[in-house]
Amino acid sequence: MYNTEYEAELLTGTYQLITDSLRSGEGYFSADGELFIFQSEVPGDNPFYQIFLRDLDTGDTHRVSPGTGLTTCSWVHPTLDRVMFSSTHEDPDALEKQAEEIRIRESGIDRPYGWDYDRHYEIYEANADGAAIVNLTNSDGYDAEGSYSTDGSKILFASNRIAYNRTLTQAEQKLFDEDSAYFMDLYIMDSDGSNVKQLTHSPGYDGGPFFSPDNSQVVWRRFNPDGMSAEIWTMDIDGSNQRQLTADAMVAWGPYFHPSGDYIIYSSNILGHSNFELFMVDPAGANPPIRVTNTEGTDILPVFSPDGNSLAWSTTRTPDGTSQIHMANWNHQRALELLGFE
Repeated sequence: MYNTEYEAELLTGTYQLITDSLRSGEGYFSADGELFIFQSEVPGDNPFYQIFLRDLDTGDTHRVSPGTGLTTCSWVHPTLDRVMFSSTHEDPDALEKQAEEIRIRESGIDRPYGWDYDRHYEIYEANADGAAIVNLTNSDGYDAEGSYSTDGSKILFASNRIAYNRTLTQAEQKLFDEDSAYFMDLYIMDSDGSNVKQLTHSPGYDGGPFFSPDNSQVVWRRFNPDGMSAEIWTMDIDGSNQRQLTADAMVAWGPYFHPSGDYIIYSSNILGHSNFELFMVDPAGANPPIRVTNTEGTDILPVFSPDGNSLAWSTTRTPDGTSQIHMANWNHQRALELLGFE
């Protein structure tokens, strides 16, 4: 169904970008392409991800998150002097949760993968050195998955705050108890945390939103209400004109626009439950998706550099099978040809 030979044509010079962490993932380029912000697990008394900022030229790397609690979903402001991330460091039980996680890992208990939608997650902004941290969301519930508009004036994010800010019916409470992501919707706010507006009102998990290069559209993943499958969607910046791009009936997620705006790259396990590969599709969904990767291991969370000539993504194509961020040269012209634009 999908051609398996395109990886060699689209991706060249693939290498592991992050080599000094126990596990790394979900990284993004700064607007000038010189910095890379990512989440990483490192040795120490906090087993959870923390956020790091790397100079891609020198390799100099420093932590920008507080170092306590869970963190995820980081971004560099287009002015380059600020960073954004989600964190639970203000959770009064953060240290206790860290110690418990260490005990569980040391016990060797085998657990299925599951994301923690901790209600203490807030979106924070800080200086590029991690100082002067400010809480932008200040709302009970999971606030995360934030991304800046290209001009830095707006922030998209996901939140299940509605489940905490109103009284749920008995039926709703049952749904929420079974899946805390059920009431997750997309929001947009000014970059200082003001003027919050809800964009989606759909049962099930709406998450992972990103702006199109011209800031006119949003691309995101939408899970079915049962949480068993997800598809890629787009909509206008005001929440109108929602359009489903994929129909995998599996889990398609992690969509990201190419800087040209010509296509969207994403990850899907349509080829097998545990086999996530990268695919690309035009924003109108007019043509079938094109398979990008064909290497053993999980390939997820792809992002383009601002010039569109590099791709970074999280993958388990490592000798020990741990997830680490890799980078490669990207052939934009070949992508256009495969999608039928040339």
